Amino acid sequence: MKPTVDSAVVSICPSTQHREALLHLAAVHEPSLQSTLHTALTSASQAAWDGLWVYQQHGRISGALWVQPLAHATAQLWLPCQDDPASQALLSAAHDRVTAQEITLCHVVLPPSHYAWEATLLAHNMVRLAELHYLSITLAGTEAVPSTDSPIRLAPFSELSTAAQTALIGSISQGSLDCPALRESLSSEALLAGFYDQAPTAPNHWYSVNLGDERVGVLLLAPRSAHCWELLLMGVTAQWRGKGIGRNVLTEAFNLAINQGANEMILTVDTRNTPAWRLYQQAGFIGYAEQRLLAWKNA
Repeated sequence: MKPTVDSAVVSICPSTQHREALLHLAAVHEPSLQSTLHTALTSASQAAWDGLWVYQQHGRISGALWVQPLAHATAQLWLPCQDDPASQALLSAAHDRVTAQEITLCHVVLPPSHYAWEATLLAHNMVRLAELHYLSITLAGTEAVPSTDSPIRLAPFSELSTAAQTALIGSISQGSLDCPALRESLSSEALLAGFYDQAPTAPNHWYSVNLGDERVGVLLLAPRSAHCWELLLMGVTAQWRGKGIGRNVLTEAFNLAINQGANEMILTVDTRNTPAWRLYQQAGFIGYAEQRLLAWKNA
């Protein structure tokens, strides 16, 4: 328990007050984050509740914050409902906890409605990892493009050993402009585990990209519904960038989705990844949402 000014107290939330505390999380009131928070809460272990902090005055909760533990010594931060003195105290307590537990990366997702939080989070030693834009393209009415002349060949990602999968993810991450601060903070194992967590049933649609006998990239796809597929990751190793391989991989992604009956594809891109931005815009993707990603990073 951590005393604060005005006789207020910041502490781990008692189990009897979990429901009340959750009503003080900003994500509960932000439509774009509600689904993700609900999933996180329903799958949370008992130990995860040790990261739920509350700010109380005279025994009443006036603010709450949750450090949700994730795999590979990472975590996600769920903010209080408003930026006020209670929030400042909660952020200080959370930062102390993240540091003490040696959490490598504790990130927070900010939709546009939360952008005003950025200055406060930066003042509490966070760094901006990325500004993400969400893009979509309509595939309805589009026919698959014959790929007989394509120089690349896709092979099931599952045919690779775990070590080979991890090494390939590491190779495409080197020098990548796609969220470089995030990739520098996490191991290849953690990055790969994150993709598995995002789409547990999707690896049936994951591929290594091959040019002759050389593995030159990856293509990770995830069906999100009967008619909408997500491009989770498309990457090429450093020595093969700028040679048109990405365009070929994107065409193959469209073909795979169309042949399975999809009429839409979505993806996320870091605004600083100019080559990817250009490729997706030329292909016909348009933006429909955006978010900023900030984090506490520990060595």
